[in-house]
Amino acid sequence: MFARLFILFTTVSLLEIFVLVKVGGVLGALPTVALVIVTALIGSALVRSQGLQLVAQLQQRLAKGEMPGQQLIEGIMLIVTGVLLVTPGFVTDLCGLLLLQPSIRATIAKTILANVKFSSATMGGGFSQHNSGFSQSNIDNDVIEGEFERKDNDK
Repeated sequence: MFARLFILFTTVSLLEIFVLVKVGGVLGALPTVALVIVTALIGSALVRSQGLQLVAQLQQRLAKGEMPGQQLIEGIMLIVTGVLLVTPGFVTDLCGLLLLQPSIRATIAKTILANVKFSSATMGGGFSQHNSGFSQSNIDNDVIEGEFERKDNDK
């Protein structure tokens, strides 16, 4: 796993440097830097607006009592998109702009949901879905309610 991540980050970094040098050779240094800054600003604004839309969708699903799995995965993808767009470079900006497309993001999220199994053991007990909404699946029947009073030993 470490080796794959190392290769990925090294390859992306080298590709970014190559593209920045080529674009800088054509446009010049200042226009290239300005273009990188503008893409980061525009990308950040787009991520913010789509994030707000996604939060609204998530709240609607929760209000209906439905599991918002796809919206949660798309939210994580939007965070990754924001990181890609703020990272200086044109290759990461291109990847970020692709993930900003709702159709592409939805397709990837559906693929992830179809290939990943969630269980209550890995989710810490979690919640189970019912027609009436969410209800806790592991209720502890040994709970004793009561009151307590703290007495300091220093007195």
